[in-house]
Amino acid sequence: MAKRLIPAFNRVLVEKIVPSSKTNTGILLPEKSSKLNSGKVVAIGPGIRDRDGKHIPISLKEGDVVLLPDYGGTEVKLEGKEFHLYREDDILGTLHD
Repeated sequence: MAKRLIPAFNRVLVEKIVPSSKTNTGILLPEKSSKLNSGKVVAIGPGIRDRDGKHIPISLKEGDVVLLPDYGGTEVKLEGKEFHLYREDDILGTLHD
């Protein structure tokens, strides 16, 4: 049975993107000191309400590639895969090609 986590409030579920350590031809790549800490948005919460009760939706959407802080977030394991749960405020930005 597949589990699906729907984040609460302004939280975002992210699967971290791990850069490949090997090329297609099998050459091992050295670990880079300036690796980018990024992830793909898997699920988003409904948003939050301000003091007046107005709904503030999350500005991200599923499938966005985001820049993540080095520390923070909550690790979540679902069906053997590792995900991280962040508040929308903690995400540093989105990455585009």
